[in-house]
Amino acid sequence: MKYTKHVFVCTNDKDAPKKCCGSENGMKLVEAFKAGLTERGLNIEIRAQRAGCLDTCGKGPSVVVYPEGVFYGFVTLDDVNEIIESHLVGDKPVERLVIA
Repeated sequence: MKYTKHVFVCTNDKDAPKKCCGSENGMKLVEAFKAGLTERGLNIEIRAQRAGCLDTCGKGPSVVVYPEGVFYGFVTLDDVNEIIESHLVGDKPVERLVIA
């Protein structure tokens, strides 16, 4: 496997009335994950990228981390470093953001 972990950030935009991850900082989250991984030298083994709809619109912005398949909801820019340190580096999901 090329990457040990893969982070997908929903950047999808839909017509109202649904909340959309794209308009709720989706691309800013992608860039924050990429920057955080690069700063730590982890971008070689962990990839972060935008994704289409993750079907968690009511809990967006949403993120999923593979291979674990852990879905996060209501992710903010302030949460990115915690997800990187706790989950991507420490293998411990950030429980307060996990979508059950």
